[in-house]
Amino acid sequence: MSYIILAINPGSTSTKMAVYRDAQPLFEEVLRHSREELLAYPGMEKGMEYRKRLVLSALEKHGVSTGELSAVIGRGGLVRPLMGGVYAVNDAMARDLLSCQYGEHASNLGGLIARSIGDELNIPSYVADPVVVDELMELARVSGCPDIERISIFHALNQKAVARRYAEKRGRSYEELNLIVAHMGGGISVGAHQRGRVVDVNDALGGDGPFSAERAGAVPAAALVRLCYSGRFSSAAETVRSLLSEGGLYGYLGTNDGREVSKRIESGDEEARLIYEAMAYQISREIGACAATLCGRVDGIILTGGFAYDSRLTGWIEGRVGFIAPVEIMPGEDELFALS
Repeated sequence: MSYIILAINPGSTSTKMAVYRDAQPLFEEVLRHSREELLAYPGMEKGMEYRKRLVLSALEKHGVSTGELSAVIGRGGLVRPLMGGVYAVNDAMARDLLSCQYGEHASNLGGLIARSIGDELNIPSYVADPVVVDELMELARVSGCPDIERISIFHALNQKAVARRYAEKRGRSYEELNLIVAHMGGGISVGAHQRGRVVDVNDALGGDGPFSAERAGAVPAAALVRLCYSGRFSSAAETVRSLLSEGGLYGYLGTNDGREVSKRIESGDEEARLIYEAMAYQISREIGACAATLCGRVDGIILTGGFAYDSRLTGWIEGRVGFIAPVEIMPGEDELFALS
């Protein structure tokens, strides 16, 4: 039997969508949203209705009848921590997504749009491997500060999807292997996958781990506290924004585009080379830490995400961590395919 699946991945300025017949895409489209359009539909409920209308219009434009759909799946948002897997969007999840009890992010709209369309058509609605997938072992939760517990927020959908593809290519199951997966995009997360569970990973949303295109990553604690009280920032929100949106490559070089950084390096910019290689160094160091988590028993290391297209960056990383296990480069983050 063949299944027609609508996959929806809302982001801060776009909604990516696709329709698949089993694993074959019938069409994919990126619906762009201007700042003015989004401001006209504030809040989760209005935002959901606005984007839902655009999704349905795109289906009509591409000649896909809603009556053909077998299921709808959306990107998982910020809900209570869950084990990895596929979840039906029930009333409790819809309440969490709508209320933003666990955080407000455009990804919350994925499950809400899926549920709304699914209910109208009387077909199932799902999310898969949301960013809050939490499979941490208890040792990994201890931060060193009793008031702070380490949490799991990372690129779970892409990390688990590429890990499964890696295992399948080798005739193995994901649950048989110990893997280290580094997702390298606007944020960077490096996870230790132990036989199908991500037992340790840096909090990519909160700024833990390596610095990235825009995020400062883990910085020395005492220096950070002094910076917070230096008078440079007027509020906690401004401080957080500086660390999560104006740090990393952007903070040092004024750009978050790895292609631009590579061009500068090729033209002889030594500062650009130092900072870019430092990012590779920090990613490598995090991979090494994950190898310790797995007691050195590592079947493979996977480099994925947008920055994995850059052979300069991946070459630096492979040169440092290749002694641990074979390195596989699986660039991009085909989240729509992973959802379907």
